[in-house]
Amino acid sequence: MRSLEDYLADLDSKGFKLNDEAIGFIYFGRKFTDATDELVKIAIEITLKSQQRFDSSFYISVLEEIVQSKFTTRRKVLNHIRGKGIAI
Repeated sequence: MRSLEDYLADLDSKGFKLNDEAIGFIYFGRKFTDATDELVKIAIEITLKSQQRFDSSFYISVLEEIVQSKFTTRRKVLNHIRGKGIAI
């Protein structure tokens, strides 16, 4: 399992350039929700796919929803989010 830092570096290498403010907000969200790196990475993925950019308020909403759902697998989280009507 890749760390959050590795995931962000991978996004950067693929052309998803997140500014320092976005990266800081990602870490704030992780601490605020006490989410695992895996859940944070899923929330980032959903945010980028759904919004086509990093939207901090959307990200925190998705992250809170994921943490509250208590799902731990990527597949279950994505199915849950789709069930909420979010296109990803």
